Amino acid sequence: MSVQKPAEQQDSFFILGQTSNGRQFRPSDWAERLCGVMSCFKPEGAAAARDAHLQFSPYVTPTVVNGVKSVVVNGKLRDLEPMAYHFVLSFAKDNDLQVIDACLVPEKK
Repeated sequence: MSVQKPAEQQDSFFILGQTSNGRQFRPSDWAERLCGVMSCFKPEGAAAARDAHLQFSPYVTPTVVNGVKSVVVNGKLRDLEPMAYHFVLSFAKDNDLQVIDACLVPEKK
């Protein structure tokens, strides 16, 4: 029996700041840099606030997983901009970073 993820959680994943052999990825601010590059990808209709350029995209955000600097990538990015989605996957692959499936918990409304 297969368990299906809800549509809003499909294909979400973490990029861990560790290489496949367990070494810490450098530079230490890599997650913020990657998320900064992806910051322009926002949901349609997102407010174009004066300081919007200072905010990370809700689709690519820095986080920490078990003490390891990481990035969580929401699968919705693939629908919004497939090339951006493949860019973050390629970044992880090119830098030999660990990628694991994410189980995102929906926010309470």
